[in-house]
Amino acid sequence: MFRFSLFREIFLDKMSIIGCPYGREIGEKKPWEYMPDTLDERKRTLKDDDVEFVLSCQKGNIDAFAVLVERHQKKMLNIAYRLMGNYEDACDVVQEAFLSAYRSIRKFRGESRFATWIYRIVVNHTKNRLHQMRARSRHEESSIDDPVAMEGGNPLRPAATPESSPVELLEQKEREAKVQKCINSLADEYREVLVLRDIQEFSYDEIRDILNIPDGTVKSRLFRARTALKECLTKVIGDL
Repeated sequence: MFRFSLFREIFLDKMSIIGCPYGREIGEKKPWEYMPDTLDERKRTLKDDDVEFVLSCQKGNIDAFAVLVERHQKKMLNIAYRLMGNYEDACDVVQEAFLSAYRSIRKFRGESRFATWIYRIVVNHTKNRLHQMRARSRHEESSIDDPVAMEGGNPLRPAATPESSPVELLEQKEREAKVQKCINSLADEYREVLVLRDIQEFSYDEIRDILNIPDGTVKSRLFRARTALKECLTKVIGDL
């Protein structure tokens, strides 16, 4: 899980090198609603468990941010992993996203829900990291094509069961690798909506707010993403 003592060190600009602080288990949360104009108004008019901790963090309580980290780290990690295809890189991106969120949390005014705001940050950091990686290795096979198996709700493959045989587990792992490779092959704009909708199960409204694009664009990109993914999977796996 998130090692908050190390987060403190990094935020205080102490030099340190850390490994991935996250567990591999992925959690999900339910959809949210829009915020009113201010956080105080939000707190009074609509129940949102994040608001109290956001307000406390804005007043300088760093421990309040630890609660927000605990609540959102699993979903942020799953988003980053599925967009990148590499677990260690995803860990680094989520760490950077939390640091960025903490540094700018005083600027958060509740134009969207806190969860929408922080998921947007991790998506943006993931995109930036991918651009950097591609710039460094334009003529080499990218490391994001090496998927890492992970636990958690993934509707694109069946979950392993205690009764699964070693052969079945191996076949499942191979299938998972092919699925992730096809996801990686999608253009960034298509991969984002596919991951957010079909794997993370965000609503169209949530995706619109996270990516800051119109509803129609969300739907058109998702249609193209699903079509391209099906074509790729048909080639590498067979008829679906």
